Amino acid sequence: MDCLFCAVVAGSVPVHRVLEDEVAVAFLDHRPLFPGHVLVVPREHVETVTDLAADQVGPFFGRVQRVTAAVERGTAAAGSFVAANNRISQSVPHLHVHVVPRNRKDGLRGFFWPRTRYTDDAQAAEVARHIRAALTR
Repeated sequence: MDCLFCAVVAGSVPVHRVLEDEVAVAFLDHRPLFPGHVLVVPREHVETVTDLAADQVGPFFGRVQRVTAAVERGTAAAGSFVAANNRISQSVPHLHVHVVPRNRKDGLRGFFWPRTRYTDDAQAAEVARHIRAALTR
């Protein structure tokens, strides 16, 4: 099996599972940012969120929501960070959502990349126009 997460789903790679059903498998990340950092993957192999079938979006993200609540409660975290990479910085080409427990002053400030600003309102309007146009394709 070439895909590491497909091997996890199949049970041939040992992980600490926290949820497993017909839609998704959730397990502890082997290199967590903090204890309780969980990855949620769909059972079906899809590489990115845009590859997930429309009828699977709700069920899959319902599992992400459930795991997020459990991570916060189970680790007594004040909140969480929930994220997925699409292709860029995606270490395994199988859709996976990171659920990371967060607390104030936990040191993750440097985890985020530098933020920028639009040059002006005209630039922001142009970017928004391109995205709206892409939604109609």
